[in-house]
Amino acid sequence: MINGRLISRVFEAASIQRWNDHVRPVELTELDKQAHKMLIAYVLGRFQEQVRPVNWTRLIEGGFFELIQRIVLTDLKPPVFHYLMKKAGPSLNRYVLSQVEDDLGDLKSLESGRPLVQEMENFLEDKWDGKAERRILNAAHYLATKWEFELVYHAYPRMYGIDETKKEIEDKIEDYFELVGVQKILLGGKSHHFIDLCSQLRFQKRWSRTPRIPQTSVLGHMLVVSVLVYLLMGKLIKRPCRQRVYNNFFSALLHDLPEVYTRDIISPIKRQVPGLDAVIEEYERKKIEEKVLPLLPESWHKELTYFLENQFKDRIMENGAPRMVAEIKEGFNSDNFSPLDGSIVKIADELAAFWEAGLSLAHGIRSPNLMEAVANLQEKYGKNKRLSCLFTQSCFHETAQ
Repeated sequence: MINGRLISRVFEAASIQRWNDHVRPVELTELDKQAHKMLIAYVLGRFQEQVRPVNWTRLIEGGFFELIQRIVLTDLKPPVFHYLMKKAGPSLNRYVLSQVEDDLGDLKSLESGRPLVQEMENFLEDKWDGKAERRILNAAHYLATKWEFELVYHAYPRMYGIDETKKEIEDKIEDYFELVGVQKILLGGKSHHFIDLCSQLRFQKRWSRTPRIPQTSVLGHMLVVSVLVYLLMGKLIKRPCRQRVYNNFFSALLHDLPEVYTRDIISPIKRQVPGLDAVIEEYERKKIEEKVLPLLPESWHKELTYFLENQFKDRIMENGAPRMVAEIKEGFNSDNFSPLDGSIVKIADELAAFWEAGLSLAHGIRSPNLMEAVANLQEKYGKNKRLSCLFTQSCFHETAQ
């Protein structure tokens, strides 16, 4: 099963502060940046499909490798990072791999079937076969950086050297103007507004009534869930088809998007007020239709609706319409059926919540809400042989010490 240290390592990104040598109007973390980047990569990739096919599994894996690399190398400033990579790239790459080799364990690539650590080595040493997907990720990286920088710039535009940084970011983005999505986002129209709407989830904190370490935003949580979905697929599904990998990852990455309008309605209220779940779902559906879908090309609307409705139910597309299924059997594991494992998204969502609570407990925050969440999820998954080891306190206790 997934190594507990790997899950803890992903959460370390929530503690890595970005732009910490600048005036910042809000806290900017690496986890949020990586989440925003992957949402932008989704938009860029969908536009790029108008020109050429995109290998989405490669793009997802590349995003994961970049996340792990940034966590291991912490908060190196871009000029320092690029200088070190130019002068001592192979040595840095070997160091990164040495830090995560045990964490990645026996995980395998969903694209090639080779060990994930081997694929990461190929990625870091530029021997990876996803060149076009890497350009999408790079462009998404600079666009997410640009969004952050605009906050920093307006906070103190007279800071020494800040105009030079502004020009460097703009020059980098210009290198990716051949990507259709980059052009559309920079126009400042609908696509730009969608990216900006997603970014608002940076400002919403998870467990807002409870102190936690590390504190995570809704946006960061969405990335954690999508990463866990990807890792769980390798353990729970035998050779998932490409469309299934794509659907599962991006439905997880977008699963809390409606909270930009509802905020986080805590579970006790949902559980104890009869019929409230249905009312919330109706309100979320209305807001998605009225506010979100108009920001995206009409040809994407059906996909986004498929991702966001009946989120935690297994489903396939049949005759052009979604169909709920009790289980996605082997016969449905085909791009033609566009399978989506809502049950795995649910497991990943609860696993992320479990670790959010558990890591805080391991840091000494004895909140009743956190303790109740850990106990409830341990009870729920304790008898599941394939998942119980992920829902035990020992995992995050060992990694937090």
